[in-house]
Amino acid sequence: MRHNVYGKHLSRDKNERTALFKNLVRALIISEKIETTETKAKAIKGLFDKIVNQAKSPSTRRLVSQYIVDKEAVQKLTTDLLGRLSERTSGYTRIHKLGRRLGDGAMVVQMSLVGDAKKEAQEPAAKTAKPAVEKAKKEVKEKSAEKKTTAKKETK
Repeated sequence: MRHNVYGKHLSRDKNERTALFKNLVRALIISEKIETTETKAKAIKGLFDKIVNQAKSPSTRRLVSQYIVDKEAVQKLTTDLLGRLSERTSGYTRIHKLGRRLGDGAMVVQMSLVGDAKKEAQEPAAKTAKPAVEKAKKEVKEKSAEKKTTAKKETK
């Protein structure tokens, strides 16, 4: 029974789990988007929120540098990401399901940072481009259908 046992162990001991979480958080900070399993993403979501909240106050930034060893990641977090995430108190990440992995059937997700209003305003514009592409495909199909009908008329 798992009474009063907190968190996901992910079939790893404490040191392996800590190293995995550190690497996932570092990769999320540097690339702002990672693909991982759903269980791992849910496991680091709260940890990432805690790290960002600690990085907001100057007195606890040293605690962040103790957890994230990479200086480049700490620099990016304190300069770039905190400006975008400053008005939020939590919920800094977004999880999109991508489907099941072929090898073991694990649910793969894309975990990304919630961006500022400028980026989110650009995303719907990209989504509106899809109907334009579909419209162009329909026009191509109609033209090819017209060519076929004219070719049949000429052969008769």
